[in-house]
Amino acid sequence: MEFIFEIIFQFIGEIVLQLVFELLAELGWRSCMDTLRQRSNSVFSAFGHMLLGLLAGAISLWLSPHLLMPGYGLRIANLIVTPIAAGLLMSLLGTWRRRRGQALLRLDRFIYAYLFAFAMALVRFSFGT
Repeated sequence: MEFIFEIIFQFIGEIVLQLVFELLAELGWRSCMDTLRQRSNSVFSAFGHMLLGLLAGAISLWLSPHLLMPGYGLRIANLIVTPIAAGLLMSLLGTWRRRRGQALLRLDRFIYAYLFAFAMALVRFSFGT
């Protein structure tokens, strides 16, 4: 039973880590939003969010090179589950912001948040210890 709680805690830790980086990225985008009012190409924007995710993954490994997941199977599951959970949570945040009339960023949509989180998880999976 203790093992199950440990695994759940580790998944939650990975989700929180990715959400913190996504929220920091969103804060950065919001701070320079006036200069980004023009509509951009969705493909380029998706590519940019993936690059930001790769960068966030590298920074997170620099800060903490050890992964929270102990085994290879759990790391694969984390690579699949965590980006989906982070994307859903960011889209919920986007829905909350829309209801309050706040300006939305692409990171407030599932696909862009998912791409960011997947790229970050992929770097952590590939290079973490």
